[in-house]
Amino acid sequence: MAQPVWYPNEEYTRGSHLETLMHRLGLGSYEELYRYSVEQPEAFFEATFEQMGLEWFRPYTRVLDTSQGPQWPQWFVGGQLNLAYNAVGRHAKTRPDALALIWEGEDSQVIRLSYGELEVSVARAANALKSLGIGKGDRVGIFLPMIPETAIAALAIARIGAIFIPIFSGYAAEAAATRLNDAEARLIVTADGFWRRGSKVRLLEAAREAAALSPSVERLLVVRRFGDVPLKEGEVAWEQVVDAQPKEAPYEPMDSMDPFMLIYTSGTTGKPKGTVHYHAGFPLKAAQDMAHCFDLRQGEILFWFTDMGWMMGPWAILGALTLGNTVFLYEGAPDFPDHGRLWSMVERHRITHLGISPTLVRALVPFGEEPIRRHDLSSLRMLGSTGEPWNLEPYLWFFHTVGKGRVPIINYSGGTEVGGGILGCVPFKPIKAMGFNTAVPGIRAAVLDAQGRPVVAEVGELAVLAPWPGQTKGFWRAPERYLGTYWSRFEGVWVHGDWAMVDEEGHWTIQGRSDDTLKVAGKRVGPAEYESAAVEHPAVKEAAAIGVPHEVKGEGVVVFVVLKPGHTPSQELARAITEQIVLRLGKALKPEKLLFVGDLPKTRNAKVMRRVIRAAFLGQNPGDLSALENPQAVEAIRALA
Repeated sequence: MAQPVWYPNEEYTRGSHLETLMHRLGLGSYEELYRYSVEQPEAFFEATFEQMGLEWFRPYTRVLDTSQGPQWPQWFVGGQLNLAYNAVGRHAKTRPDALALIWEGEDSQVIRLSYGELEVSVARAANALKSLGIGKGDRVGIFLPMIPETAIAALAIARIGAIFIPIFSGYAAEAAATRLNDAEARLIVTADGFWRRGSKVRLLEAAREAAALSPSVERLLVVRRFGDVPLKEGEVAWEQVVDAQPKEAPYEPMDSMDPFMLIYTSGTTGKPKGTVHYHAGFPLKAAQDMAHCFDLRQGEILFWFTDMGWMMGPWAILGALTLGNTVFLYEGAPDFPDHGRLWSMVERHRITHLGISPTLVRALVPFGEEPIRRHDLSSLRMLGSTGEPWNLEPYLWFFHTVGKGRVPIINYSGGTEVGGGILGCVPFKPIKAMGFNTAVPGIRAAVLDAQGRPVVAEVGELAVLAPWPGQTKGFWRAPERYLGTYWSRFEGVWVHGDWAMVDEEGHWTIQGRSDDTLKVAGKRVGPAEYESAAVEHPAVKEAAAIGVPHEVKGEGVVVFVVLKPGHTPSQELARAITEQIVLRLGKALKPEKLLFVGDLPKTRNAKVMRRVIRAAFLGQNPGDLSALENPQAVEAIRALA
């Protein structure tokens, strides 16, 4: 059995959020605390959020109501609050000079905002949104890179009771429009561009195309990052409308379950799903996980290398600020102008908590230790990772080369629909390489066998057996799809879609996904999005996308294409179809390969069997093929491997 690589010590346990909570509850060990958290969840969450100093405009009358079933829990019933007030307003009153946000551009420009300054910026942006006709319940797309205005816009939208839709800044126009249309967004907040590897990325062009494809969008609010692009009718400059506003604005009182964000994630079929998150959910879960897993303490600085369009962007901003700490945002590439860029920022800003994906670590390993040795990383107290499973060599490189064997890696796994982590690590327990030393406090997690029975030391379905704050309030206007995705396997049980295992010592590992959802460099995307984009090419009859192991990204995508009669496979045609996919999804999601086949393996009811395609292509046993209408298609795919 694998031995831990890191062991707890007083530097990490003494004075921690967990130790303080244990003393508050009269509990003597982490094991007692975790057990208490799942056996008495209402008391646990109430104590946790009271310890954080959360403030309510109207007190709640009940912590949890499950009368509608675990699929539809009501948290903090009767209470009113506003996430922006808890993230900014309350800290601005008591600690106005404390550092809230640091931003560094790829061009080395730096902006620092105290809580007092951030409060004024968010108030002005809130007033500006109202002047543009945005009000409670309206949806606003945030199509921005990681710049200060990204955090300010999100907080301002929540402050007035509107709902924001974060959109990955690397998306092509059509992928962005899919999300804007589903949400019926009225406004897009975007930028004229941003720096990426020393070049200007003209984001405004994609935003304009997305708006043209989205009938509900009335105008664009444009951050002038460069100021060299004339604005058109229906577009207004951020500084023009925001800077002129009063520096005070009210906080809209929101019921605990009122939504503030629709963040889209892709399943295995159909269009992306809009996960609905509410004021007393996602922000509180993010802050709780940062406190209990990452132990982010006052005066510390969190930098998670991510984008606002992925869950970890809102998670980093809302979690760090709700705890009253500092969030660091970076606009550009992690290895520009050299391979020491990440480490130079850690040194320059004295970052204490650094989160990067296994994909990025794998990409940095070949450049060796020299870029790291050039920088003082002594400020680091926690390393974090999420997005995909590890393999051993890059994990140990991250632990020994970056963390010097003293800094724990807090591995963290959950999802957009979870609002944070299901599994994680806490610095109260030894940590084994690549896995998780606990289910996150408050999450009653289990590994279930095919009959829905909890198992130990066996691979099974990762499941959650009770509701938690942060759990999505369903999918936007698609409740049945939500129920079918997570609640249809076992009665009253959330089945997450990951294969997992927990050993006798309580150490968890993720074995991979039990559905077809792809994670490309930690970015979750559905095969249907690749397939839809490919089929738009006039030569394509049908397509199937699968994930395959990739030494850097963790998972790459291979697209199999069946051509229409009259079209012949060629390298030129493969490039053209690939370009069509990139046009729809963006360069970051470009498939690794595009292969032509005569047919796709299908069941008799015409369902494409991606599981069979993947197994055949990777030379694995495809399992039972009795349901296939055309088993000969499997051999053709195997021949391409």
